[in-house]
Amino acid sequence: MCVDFTVAIPTYNGESRLPKLLERLQKQLYTEDFSWEIIVVDNNSTDNTAKLIQTYQANWQHPYPLKYFFEQKQGAAYARKRAIEEAQGKFIGFLDDDNYPTSNWVAKAYAFGQIYPKAGAYASQIHPDWEVEPPKNFQRIAPFLAITERGDLPLRYDPQKKLLPPSAGLVVRRQAWLQSVPSQTILTGRITDNMLTSEDLEILSYIQKAGWEVWYNPEMEIYHYIPSWRLQKEYLIPFFRGIGLSRYVTRMVHVKPWAKPVAFLAYMVNDLRKIIVHLLKYRQKLNNDLVATCEMQLFVSSLISPFYLWKHGYLRKDVHSQS
Repeated sequence: MCVDFTVAIPTYNGESRLPKLLERLQKQLYTEDFSWEIIVVDNNSTDNTAKLIQTYQANWQHPYPLKYFFEQKQGAAYARKRAIEEAQGKFIGFLDDDNYPTSNWVAKAYAFGQIYPKAGAYASQIHPDWEVEPPKNFQRIAPFLAITERGDLPLRYDPQKKLLPPSAGLVVRRQAWLQSVPSQTILTGRITDNMLTSEDLEILSYIQKAGWEVWYNPEMEIYHYIPSWRLQKEYLIPFFRGIGLSRYVTRMVHVKPWAKPVAFLAYMVNDLRKIIVHLLKYRQKLNNDLVATCEMQLFVSSLISPFYLWKHGYLRKDVHSQS
């Protein structure tokens, strides 16, 4: 069966969140002119996610199928890779189980890929759906929680600026993934007792390095539900530590092997500069300003990233064999 578009939902213990997302997907408009499917990749859940999807499948009365796959290897990277393997669509649109798309998201996502044939990946406009209002200065770090509001016109991410979108609401051209992404990546995503993250940025870096374009498409809109516990220090400090500790991987994807020592020193100097400037600016506030504390954690963790990754064996993985 020829499928034009796949909606892929990687989930871990998403029993309580998936119904709202599936309800949104059942109400998608303007999809009559192309074929699409929904696949749920259960990333080793311990709740009733599997039973929930089985119940939906038993009562499913839509022309687009709902499929279920179980991925035992823990980590978002494994779930997304499984989605790529199982997807029938030429385009795979990733929605986390707390991402709620507008009624034309699938149609706008498919149309954009048709209009921009060089786009290997393109991202949604992501609005926050806060359970509780964040602090007033939270906008400084909000983009790290997968909030992307970059205006109402499409934008191409410039490789020179080293900025890439999050995986929430991201659409990947399957051909681009298969041609660009190694079969084994370095970063695998957050798991219990390990907040090492940025596996999505590693994937996009490979796609961009291979010559594919990465875009922002504001017509693909989703709302990202952010519960109150994700605004607490107990979550945010390990979260930013994980982002920082991952940075050496994503920083070096585009760097040629002979230039890596120079880039390593340049990044170290820049990270030290950021730490010093931040200390001078916020030294009196670090004990009671959560945002400033998160930023400092990010800068310090970025500085020690290559040493942490080497010590824990991440940089000794073979990532050169292509899938």
